[in-house]
Amino acid sequence: MGTAAGEGGEGVRSVLRALDLLALFDESHRSRSVRELTDATGLAKSTVVRLVATLEQRGLLWSRGDGRLTPGAGLLRWAALAQDAWRLPPEAVECLRVLSVRSGGESSRIYIRQGASRVCVAQHEGTQQLRHVVRIGEEMPLWAGASGHVLLIGGSPRTLSRAASAAGRDPDFTSALTERARLAARRGWAVSHGERADGVSAVAAPVTDAAGQVVAAVGLGGPTSRFTEERVESFRPALTEAARRLSELRFLGESG
Repeated sequence: MGTAAGEGGEGVRSVLRALDLLALFDESHRSRSVRELTDATGLAKSTVVRLVATLEQRGLLWSRGDGRLTPGAGLLRWAALAQDAWRLPPEAVECLRVLSVRSGGESSRIYIRQGASRVCVAQHEGTQQLRHVVRIGEEMPLWAGASGHVLLIGGSPRTLSRAASAAGRDPDFTSALTERARLAARRGWAVSHGERADGVSAVAAPVTDAAGQVVAAVGLGGPTSRFTEERVESFRPALTEAARRLSELRFLGESG
C-alpha cells in the first residue's frame, strides 16, 4: 500500500511538472529550448528531457528543425473543444454588447473562478479610444479586482485562505477578503481601483445559478480616470440588469 501511495504521489508530481512546462509557452515565448525550460523550472535537465519526450509523444509539444520546442498540434483539438465548451449563446453575447453600449463604450466581460484564480471566458471590447482589454482565457488573481470580490461571495474558508495565500500577504489578509466578499454580497455588486494594476478600475456583479450560488461575475473595466464615483453609480443599473439576464440564461449550466 505504501508503494502505491508513493507512486501516486510521484505521478501527480510529474503531471504538475509537465503542465508547468506547457505553461511556460505564451505569446511572448512561442518557442523554447530545453535549456530555457530547465532554467525556468529549476528542474534537473534529465527530468526536463524526460517530460519533453513524453509531451512530444502525446502531441502536446513539437520539436522544430532548429531544435526549439513549440506547442504541439495535439493541442489544436483541445483548443477547439475548449472554444466550443465556452462559446456563449447569442443571448449572452448580446448582454455583453448592450452592457458595453449602456456604459458609454467600456469593455464588458465575464469571469469564472478557477482555483485561486479568476479566468476571463468572454469579452466585448469597448469603443473608447483608451480602453482596458484582457485576453480570453487569461488567469488573474482572485484576491484582486471587483470580479474577484464577487467570485469570493459564499467562498469557503479554504477558498478564501488560498486566495489570500496567492497574494503573498500576511494572514490577516484573509479577513480582508472575507469582508470584501460580504460587502459585495450585501450590495449586489463590487468596485475596485488599482488592485491588480495601477490606473485600472472595475465594477462587477454576480451571475448566479438556480440555487442562488455565484457561478460567474459580469463586469466592466477601464481607466480609473473614467471610473469616478458618479460614473460607477451610473453603470449600476445596466450592470445589475446584465447580471440578472445572464443568471436567467443559465449558460454555465446548473450547479451539481
